[in-house]
Amino acid sequence: MVCAPAALGRGVLPAAVWGILLLTASVEAQRGRKKVVHVLEGESGSVVVQTAPGQVVSHRGGTIVLPCRYHYEAAAHGHDGVRLKWTKVVDPLAFADVFVALGPQHRAFGSYRGRAELQNDGPGDASLVLRNVTLQDYGRYECEVTNELEDDAGMVKLDLEGVVFPYHPRGGRYKLTFAEAQRACAEQDGILASAEQLHAAWRDGLDWCNAGWLRDGSVQYPVSQPREPCGGLNGAGNAGAGGGANGGGVRNYGYRHNAEERYDAFCFTSNLPGRVFFLKPLRPVPFAGAARACAARGASVAKVGQLFAAWKLQLLDRCTAGWLADGSARYPIVNPRARCGGLRPGVRSLGFPDASRRLFGVYCYRAPGAPDPAPGGWGWGWAGGGGWAGGARDPAAWTPLRV
Repeated sequence: MVCAPAALGRGVLPAAVWGILLLTASVEAQRGRKKVVHVLEGESGSVVVQTAPGQVVSHRGGTIVLPCRYHYEAAAHGHDGVRLKWTKVVDPLAFADVFVALGPQHRAFGSYRGRAELQNDGPGDASLVLRNVTLQDYGRYECEVTNELEDDAGMVKLDLEGVVFPYHPRGGRYKLTFAEAQRACAEQDGILASAEQLHAAWRDGLDWCNAGWLRDGSVQYPVSQPREPCGGLNGAGNAGAGGGANGGGVRNYGYRHNAEERYDAFCFTSNLPGRVFFLKPLRPVPFAGAARACAARGASVAKVGQLFAAWKLQLLDRCTAGWLADGSARYPIVNPRARCGGLRPGVRSLGFPDASRRLFGVYCYRAPGAPDPAPGGWGWGWAGGGGWAGGARDPAAWTPLRV
């Protein structure tokens, strides 16, 4: 707390000096979520912003309200001329504009255009309604209220329901810089997971003995079954994220050089707007035939993130490996059984088979509203045999076949 020297009475100091002292005292005394700023001596109308404690939770495609309300410590102030501004924290010291309102004038920015609007639930309501939530919307938002020389701000954290999945491309493990990890997750229908999301996945049983990038630039990996190759049996290398008597936890390498060092990636994805399904053609198909097989059903080859989302959120369970869009072969298990890869649920991986290898099926993704040109289990092929993948055959000669 800042105090005036004992030899000086309050009346001796100029009002401007007292204003600075009060401002400094306010900042020092209130380092938490809420701050109150008094600008000049005698001001009793400071604006106070209140936001939701904890976090609000939604899912991709959903609608969520980011709660924020404000009031004045003196009733003499009205709500006219108040500027409301929402920003998103993109780095510890960097913000991106989301929405601004001044009286009747409103404006949304970037990807929030057409999706963000004020709730307008009476005087003092600065809550933001966000529609068609995307993966990129995950994070912390600041609600700032300004009226003349008075302002205050509060933080709201938007979390998403979803699933964390480890990923590396065909080139092998530990091949991705930070930027490449970001692109790899985006290509597989995800974003880099946050440290909080990885910790929650570890608490839910995720066990993965390969370090991967997270969205804050750190490199970590979750171990729920401690073993020597994964940080030891006593939890050595665990930087305090979880851990316990059994030595499990989230191992943390700290923040790494994001342009030079290479690791895997931990990606996050959320609810699917469409549907993933397994397609079993008449004959096994190589990777080149997978896209044609799905296209015949009004779909595309599913991405890794889409298969994980279908497993976790739509309870897709299939004990047959199929092609995915990145050239890997995987299958989802909700109800574990011995003949399907072990006694724990998860998405099993057969790695990246040779593209010419013929698999018994492919996992397809059909977007919402996309028609199925072959309902009832029908697809397209060549009546004389040869399967789905004969590259030299003319697709114009395809005829309906039971699949």
